[in-house]
Amino acid sequence: MNANSLEPLFIPPTSDPGPLAELARDKAALGELRRAVDSVPFNTVYDFMRSAALDMANRGMTDKAVGYISDFDEMLTRAGDSNIRSLDIHAAMMQIKSALLAMAGDFDEALSTAAATLRLLAQEPKRKDEPFLSVLASLLYDIALIHNERGEYKQAERSLEKSTKLFDRLARIDAARYGAPHILSVSAVTTVYRSRSKQAEALAAIQEQTAKYIEEVQSGAEDATVKLIDALAEEGRTLAKMGKNREAIQYFSKAMRSLTRIEPDLTMRGLEISVDLGIALLSQKATREKGVHLLNTMLHKATKLRASDQYERICEALSHDKEGTFDILSIWHKIFPR
Repeated sequence: MNANSLEPLFIPPTSDPGPLAELARDKAALGELRRAVDSVPFNTVYDFMRSAALDMANRGMTDKAVGYISDFDEMLTRAGDSNIRSLDIHAAMMQIKSALLAMAGDFDEALSTAAATLRLLAQEPKRKDEPFLSVLASLLYDIALIHNERGEYKQAERSLEKSTKLFDRLARIDAARYGAPHILSVSAVTTVYRSRSKQAEALAAIQEQTAKYIEEVQSGAEDATVKLIDALAEEGRTLAKMGKNREAIQYFSKAMRSLTRIEPDLTMRGLEISVDLGIALLSQKATREKGVHLLNTMLHKATKLRASDQYERICEALSHDKEGTFDILSIWHKIFPR
């Protein structure tokens, strides 16, 4: 399992790690790092620990990263601080450790660590502040993915639903920081939810908010939206293969509405989804003319983009349409000679 709460798009850093990064580069002692942690805001600490853990994992040092987190966490525990901030840091490190273990494929240990983190957070169940909610939402997101990998779909759905609701709450407070993870948690429903109706409900609910996030922040939200768009399009393709073209049209249409907000000019991704949409429209009597029009338009776009594969898909779709208006196959080799 590669994608989880440690991926770069998830809660994009919104502050400079400052002295923490300097100490890490200088390989400072854990005690010195602890004093630096005490002097910076929680989000700065959380961002730094997440990015450092992912960097080590990407360099094949997952075991070392897990050990380092465990050692630092043990030192903080020995210090005996029982204030909320210390508990937040403790929970954050355990959540990151669980995510690292999941990335390494050690799902049993990852789930055990996640359960211990939940028990820690449950000591203050009525908290609604940002540090508490962000760690809990990230943890639940990872738990959902772990359960899904283990084939425990009911638990996965329950955890993802709770994570999505928490990120929705956080995104309403700070869209720049939490818009991306909210979108990512919603896009995960297409792989975690077994129910088509639940998938449709969750994906439909995100449309208006997606536009809001993109307006407020351009980097993380845009990249996360691309993942949501891909999820919508893939769901549409699955439905089309099942012969459920009416439902497929809805997913392709939603994907294109979101894509045009971040890519006004047609790209290869937009061309592919538009062709998917056109073919689905063509299959329904009520929308056939719209399909013909869209595919003819995309025929010209495919030529400009030199997209021979999509051009061929359009040709085949229109040639198989019993009411096709012209023979486009006759000009295929003139535009794309062998």
